[in-house]
Amino acid sequence: MRESDANEMLPLQGMRKILVIRFSSIGDIVLTSPVLRSLRSKYPGAEIHFLTKESMLSLLAHNPHLHKIYTIRKKVSEVLPELKAEGYDLVVDLHKNIRSTLVKMSLNTTSFSYHKLNYRKWMLVRLKVNLLPSVHIVDRYFDALESLDIRNDGKGLEIFIPAEAEQEAARILLTVEKPFVVFSIGAAHFTKRLPESKWKELASLVKGSIVIAGGKEEFAAGEAIKSIDPCRIVNASGKCSILASAVLLRESQVVVSNDTGLMHIASCFAKPIVSVWGSTVPEFGMYPYLPQHPERSAIVHTGGLKCRPCSKIGFASCPKEHFSCMESIPATNIYNAIRQLSS
Repeated sequence: MRESDANEMLPLQGMRKILVIRFSSIGDIVLTSPVLRSLRSKYPGAEIHFLTKESMLSLLAHNPHLHKIYTIRKKVSEVLPELKAEGYDLVVDLHKNIRSTLVKMSLNTTSFSYHKLNYRKWMLVRLKVNLLPSVHIVDRYFDALESLDIRNDGKGLEIFIPAEAEQEAARILLTVEKPFVVFSIGAAHFTKRLPESKWKELASLVKGSIVIAGGKEEFAAGEAIKSIDPCRIVNASGKCSILASAVLLRESQVVVSNDTGLMHIASCFAKPIVSVWGSTVPEFGMYPYLPQHPERSAIVHTGGLKCRPCSKIGFASCPKEHFSCMESIPATNIYNAIRQLSS
């Protein structure tokens, strides 16, 4: 493996095959889209391949900038022989963990990795000292590719939706009166989820239609929120694929979301987004990426808590057992943000 010097300009000609690595998760995959688009623009004659987890395939399967997608279930050894046979000229590592390092070592070609800034994140989580740059992770990806002279085109995120997902979403949209607000109620970890009681209170404040988006795990909570007013609230949680959910986000007026993948998918359409933050913070660089329309983002959180952030990814329960970061957020604050972005 040859990790390139950031000041060394590599030749732009003769690039035949490029491998991009990002294993998960939903939001992180979507955040790689500007890099893929810019690589295609810089190297129009090269094949761009992607290595990810099998569960992430649908997010990339229809991307016209990609020629081939390799997936793994658990281990990179599942695909290493095939990757070695490709003869890559360049590896762009946008995950930077043990597995991606193993791939780079095995392929033994020029590679680039972005800086995860884990020590600085640790300082913010453990000591509440913020040494992180005020730079979105997408721009940190591009910083890693500086010596390739690959520039961010500023067009933001993108996701590609097939006809079957459009049709899947259309069946749900037939039951919804426009305009509507999407409540994205899920998140991988408990401490990143606004409590069900807060969503119910917010639903009682919103006067128009609401569509609840999430996975199967959120269905029961979605039904509880829907009970506030079944005539104007549609629970789509667990009823459609991630790409069909993307269509619901695209057709919405405003999206209210936890710090989760659907928040980033909403950014693909430059939707007005009210993002609600608990144990994590926007300072980690994963806030809604809306370079052309930053005014469409409203961030709601509880300030002044000495315990926040308590994690860079979230916990299964509140370490302090009070969950004040979410419980202290007035639903009226979220509602006012919705109104502001709707005007």
